[in-house]
Order: sequence, then C-alpha cells, then structure tokens
Amino acid sequence: MSIYLNSKKIVKDWTDYNGHMNVAYYVLIFDIYGAEKLMSDFKMGEHSAKTTNKSTMVVESHITYNQEVKEGEEVDVNLTYFDHDKKRLQYKLEMIHKSKKYVASTIEVLALYVDLQQRKVSEFEKEKIKLMQEYIEKNKKFFNSENLKFSNKLKK
Repeated sequence: MSIYLNSKKIVKDWTDYNGHMNVAYYVLIFDIYGAEKLMSDFKMGEHSAKTTNKSTMVVESHITYNQEVKEGEEVDVNLTYFDHDKKRLQYKLEMIHKSKKYVASTIEVLALYVDLQQRKVSEFEKEKIKLMQEYIEKNKKFFNSENLKFSNKLKK
C-alpha cells in the first residue's frame, strides 16, 4: 500500500542510448515530483526556504532500479513510508509504471532540517512536528517498514 503523490511522463531528454530513462532522472523525478510535494505538505519546501530560511537537505539515500521505463511512458510517485525525529526525516518513495503497474524504482531518504542562515541542523518547530505526527497517524496504515535502511539513524 502507498500514498499517491504525483505522476510524470518520461520525456526524450531523460532517456539514454540504451533506450530507457537514464539513472540520474530517477532521482530527479523522486525529488521534484515526490519529495518536494511531501516537503510542501509539511511546510518545509521552497516556500519555507524563501520565507523562514529553514528547509531540508538530503544526507543519505538508497535507490533501487527494479525495471526500466521508456520515453512516453508515465509513472506514479508514491510514498510508502515516513517517519521523523526532532531534526531528521526518513521517507521512502516508489515509482510505479502507470499502465503496467510494476515497481520501476524505489528511493529511501534520510534528510536533515536545516537553518539556511547558519547552515546548521535545526530542530523542527512544534507546528511542523504536529503536522508530521498528524500525517503519520492518518496514513500509517499505508506505510511499509520492511527493508528500510535508515531507521536506526533516527534518534527517538
């Protein structure tokens, strides 16, 4: 089970000489069409960076390339897991081929909350913790905690 975040059609510029999407663009799709949606929902995305000088920065990721996607095909980006501590986020996204329904790729991410003026890790504000906790409570039935790489890095 998972939570739908976004869809994207694979464009020619993202494909390589092997006739499928180049590995770099998997990360781009996950970041722009998955993580950015999630961070905006938690008020930690671009708007936050520009207005509060606080945002997130990825410090570690683990990606799998399960099956290729080609130009013109469409993929869904879904959230399969989310958790946090007082200054870290852990989430896992999957990329599903829209028509054939196979898992094309997954990415698990560990990110830090950062004060951009000081360029230092910061603790989440209470309202952001509340947003994340409410989101987890509402959606935990959709989360899958199997095969996670970064759970031991959260300080709970």
